[in-house]
Amino acid sequence: AFFSMDRLLEFGLGMGIAQQMMKSMNESMKTMYVPGAMNPMEQLKQSLFFTVIDGNKVGPLSESELSRLISEKKVAKETYIWMPGMTHWKLAENVPEVLKLVALSPPPFEGNI
Repeated sequence: AFFSMDRLLEFGLGMGIAQQMMKSMNESMKTMYVPGAMNPMEQLKQSLFFTVIDGNKVGPLSESELSRLISEKKVAKETYIWMPGMTHWKLAENVPEVLKLVALSPPPFEGNI
């Protein structure tokens, strides 16, 4: 018969395996990184930065705030930067997160194209 105990057991095991597979796939998709694409399944992690400008500690700064300071030339490669998780202050040129912001900053506008 269709509702025999063996059939129900097979169905239950099949569902359990399917759920484990779906969970595994979802975890893989959450950690997947596709360059240039927003990953809607992963929450964006906003980094906080601290820096030293004119001898004064400034921060916490968001990525956009630090990017603005970079474009205004207030933060340069010899500026000290600290982020949560770092053991000590480092020069901006040695912090990959800052180098990414420098690479994404537009060049200065000269006006005579």
